[in-house]
Amino acid sequence: MAQRHLDPTAGPVPADVLAGYLRDRATEFLRALRLHREAGAGAAASEGSVAAARALRRAARRVSASLHTFQPVLDPDWSEAMRPELAWVSGTLALEHAYASRLEQLLTALHRLSGAPPLSPRAAAADGENAPQGPPAPDHEPRTGGTRGNSLPAEGEAGDGHPAHLRRTATATALGGTRTATATLTATADRRVTAPDRGNLTVGAAKAGALLDRQLTLARTRAHSTALQALGSSRFHAVADKVAVLASEVPLSPAADRADLRPLADAARERLADAVAALPLLTAGSPYNAEALVHGLSPDPAPHPQDAPWHQVRLLLRLHRYALEVLHAGPDPGLLAAGGALDRHRDASEAAAAAAQAARTPRIAPATAYALGVLHADQRHEVEAARYAFQRAWQKEALGTL
Repeated sequence: MAQRHLDPTAGPVPADVLAGYLRDRATEFLRALRLHREAGAGAAASEGSVAAARALRRAARRVSASLHTFQPVLDPDWSEAMRPELAWVSGTLALEHAYASRLEQLLTALHRLSGAPPLSPRAAAADGENAPQGPPAPDHEPRTGGTRGNSLPAEGEAGDGHPAHLRRTATATALGGTRTATATLTATADRRVTAPDRGNLTVGAAKAGALLDRQLTLARTRAHSTALQALGSSRFHAVADKVAVLASEVPLSPAADRADLRPLADAARERLADAVAALPLLTAGSPYNAEALVHGLSPDPAPHPQDAPWHQVRLLLRLHRYALEVLHAGPDPGLLAAGGALDRHRDASEAAAAAAQAARTPRIAPATAYALGVLHADQRHEVEAARYAFQRAWQKEALGTL
């Protein structure tokens, strides 16, 4: 069993420990809510409001997880009503950050796959905006850069402020803007773009980046508006009122006086171990097994079916970690490494789904569709790498318990 067992020689953990933990997390929730209101939230979230929203999610997740794991020692009606509301708060506030990080991950991958130096998300989006979406050029016309009649940017030409553009302008000015200089520079740009086959991928990556930026930025804006509406709704105010009561009084069940929290934490560990045992860890332990690419060409827009068990293990691992926090057990490096691998797995899986969704956009250029296909495959390879990393971390944890 690849988990750290609790010390069997230690005494029972009373329910008062859980009550103290819940009160601390409720206080964190209220403090983060106050900071979020002080920071303000408008069309563009500030750093303070983003940090406060992250703290809100953190506290809501831990309270909700504790209500799930230690439900037998809590008031059943209260915990059953409170847990889905906290999950709603955490999920609503997480969407905006998820879309932003997904866009950054995809744009970084596009630049890496194009052989271009890594850029910040804004710079990558700017590159994409300089390649407007339109019908593909005829096959007999070379897709060159540096000419007035072509809207597609050349490799290394990101805009008027790009060094390549400045060099061409300076040279043309020094030569008096003669036709000979212009023709020479255009021919040089033609050779630079059409020589390598990856030139079309670079053009397609720029357009794909612009398409992803439009779609995910729109989704992020909508998620931001939804979060603002949620934070101002009567539903959220009711949740905040209940959390305020929780900060001072935890509704325990009558059986909590003689209850021990250790068996409940052990049950969370057992559920995690059973879920991990159902994973194909033997396959995941083989590098470059390409299992994550199966059904990669499926027309079904639903989430990848083979990812669901791994997502479930991620949630169970989080429940186990939070249960250890309640028992004041220190953070286990093995659990942190395994959790980080599953986080990367989730991020890559959702990024691949976003690339596939963008590729279904009607009337996109072939180079754009090709770049999105390469990007989808790259993210599925990231899924495979994350599974391999989790398998390694899990095996190390198993050896540590022998």
